[in-house]
Amino acid sequence: MSVKNQVQLITYPDSLGGDLQALNEILLRHFADVFKGGVHILPPFPSSGDRGFAPLTYLEIEPAFGTWEDIRHIGEDSDVMLDLMVNHISRQSPYFQDFIREGRESEYADMFITLDKVWPDGNPPQEDVAKIFLRRPEHPFSDIAIEETGQVERIWTSFGKETPSEQIDIDVRSEQARDLLAGFLAHFAQQDVKIVRLDAVAYVTKRAGTSCFFVEPEIYQFLEWITGVAASLGIELVPEVHAHYSIQRKLAEHGYWVYDFVLPALILHTLSNKSSRKLRDYLETCPRKQFTMLDCHDGIPILPDIGGILEVEESRKIVDTCVQRGANLSRILSSQYKAVDGFDVHQIGCTYYSALDCDDDAYMAARAIQFFTPGVPQVYYVGLLAGENDYESVRLTGESRAINRHNYSTAEVDRALQKRVVQRLFRLIRFRNEYPAFGGSFEAKSGDKDILLAWQRGNRMCSLIVDICTNQAVITYVDDTGESREYKV
Repeated sequence: MSVKNQVQLITYPDSLGGDLQALNEILLRHFADVFKGGVHILPPFPSSGDRGFAPLTYLEIEPAFGTWEDIRHIGEDSDVMLDLMVNHISRQSPYFQDFIREGRESEYADMFITLDKVWPDGNPPQEDVAKIFLRRPEHPFSDIAIEETGQVERIWTSFGKETPSEQIDIDVRSEQARDLLAGFLAHFAQQDVKIVRLDAVAYVTKRAGTSCFFVEPEIYQFLEWITGVAASLGIELVPEVHAHYSIQRKLAEHGYWVYDFVLPALILHTLSNKSSRKLRDYLETCPRKQFTMLDCHDGIPILPDIGGILEVEESRKIVDTCVQRGANLSRILSSQYKAVDGFDVHQIGCTYYSALDCDDDAYMAARAIQFFTPGVPQVYYVGLLAGENDYESVRLTGESRAINRHNYSTAEVDRALQKRVVQRLFRLIRFRNEYPAFGGSFEAKSGDKDILLAWQRGNRMCSLIVDICTNQAVITYVDDTGESREYKV
């Protein structure tokens, strides 16, 4: 199959109405002609943490969300995209629970990464640990007491706030792990899932003396294997890599889909600094086979994604502005990825609408730029409804990222759909879905006060001009009769 060059929705299984059945009803009632590109449903599986990203299995749907039948019903009208966390699985999964009981005698022992698999004596030198791209303080390891023997095994756990972590890394070099991943993909195919995002795929490469993140050539060897498995099942894969933009370009050069994690901060820079040169320069050379986004379940990426495109002071200005508007921040833990002056912001926790100070015109200008950027646009459900920062969810959950993870009741969805800015966004999505020039030839130009993005395919042409001083955005296009039309976004 091929990914449709139309707008996709990203949502949790319980964020629009409360469960998958309600999600499907909302999709059919309100969004039937809106998300023609499909629906990315964030992990709906039984999970022990990280809001679904610590899955126990992929063979079941969390009963509170619904069933596989509900997923298939959504798939009758929309291509469904799901996540496969290829780097890790839950500590509560049957596979790791067996390891906890029996240790290296477990039939699943080879699926996990005891440290002697990377360092023969099982003791990593401090200089090696210092090179690892960390998502946990100090080191990415957890100590596990084996029930049968009382022996403590130290294993690799890249993610997780708990000690020991709820997310246990998988050794993707082992045949057992590969058989498991291939089985999960086969199950997805049976449920008519069309696209699978490989979450945290860059962390699967562990080699002593490296960052253990996107290690070459091992990363390409793994991607080649899993892409072959998926292709045989009719599934398209999308590697998800939060990293310096140069890594996205490497993936693109190898023919893979990538995510444009640069665009969100670059658009904020453009609209706040009233300067479009860096955006234009980036758009001229960015990958074409990509998914674009402004917001997501994590945050607005800063470092390392945008490093080298924006200067540190430019990035700092974006961060300071968002903090003034109520954002929170996540930090980079590894010193080698921080800026020279100590600037260490990894992601900004904030809805995109709040990041733009709830300015409808600025928000629509940002979305118009996203939709005219080469790639397949994704719209996160909070952004779709022009949601504002949810401080109460942060307070109740203790999770800073909950600021942009509000769960909407059906009544809240109905109210949000009445907002003028949401209606404007729907119109823009429909134009992006239906106008035939997208995917043709692309051009980007900028002046002192504006940026122009244009697409042409045959005799169909459309252009977007954004006045970055006033945030006014206008689309000019050629209609079916050959007449030139204008549409104020």
